[in-house]
Amino acid sequence: MGMISAWFWKELELQSRRSLWYSVQNCFYAIVLSAVFLGEGVICLIIVSPLIFCFVIVGKGIGDAIFKKDNITLNVSVFGLLAPIFIADSLSKHQYENMVSDSIVINAPPAKVWKNVVAFKPIKQKPNFWLFQIGMPSPMATTVTGYYKGAGRKCIFSNGYVFGEKIVSFDPGKDLTFDIIDQPRDPEIMGHIDIERGQFLLKDNGNGTTTVTGNSWYKLYVFPVWYYDIWAQSITRNVHLRVMEHIKELSEKN
Repeated sequence: MGMISAWFWKELELQSRRSLWYSVQNCFYAIVLSAVFLGEGVICLIIVSPLIFCFVIVGKGIGDAIFKKDNITLNVSVFGLLAPIFIADSLSKHQYENMVSDSIVINAPPAKVWKNVVAFKPIKQKPNFWLFQIGMPSPMATTVTGYYKGAGRKCIFSNGYVFGEKIVSFDPGKDLTFDIIDQPRDPEIMGHIDIERGQFLLKDNGNGTTTVTGNSWYKLYVFPVWYYDIWAQSITRNVHLRVMEHIKELSEKN
């Protein structure tokens, strides 16, 4: 987008500040049109917007350099280099795996905490995380079909989305691990991220308290992965904390 803009503006001799302002406007129009005609969700657009702004501005700067009248040879060389890069990137599989881990100390013994880890009553507190506050689904409750390895488990989110899970490790008071066997077919996450596994580990601190560690494994299929993983880690961490704070509240009640 930035390089195309530079091509059309090359004869206007725009000052840097005005050129930057026009680039920002182009980004804004692109985001609005994506929402209207492509059906992109608000959360998705919020996440991708900073990246679009940066790329467009950088592209405009590169375009200004290569579209100068005395840069014909350079233009041919640059486009000859960029074309295969763009094609290779569009055809390649971007796959990245990561695990996010968070811990909390609960003033209750493992035996009391455990029952709230396996399944818990609906969360009534309003979310603190700003993305949850503006509409991103947040965890609300979990249910299980049984208290044993192989049992089914469901994690229910605020908009009715349900993650289907299967318990693969059930060690009372110590380890609950579950694979995600079915995730919502939301267009904003389909093809972009797969949540693969979740886990709660309980450690008896020997003083009447329990350290609960929540782990989540996921795969990303986006590029640049370093950028999107910042968001993925933040969202996953806030899902952990919302659930574990609720477990803490339930477990510490007399």
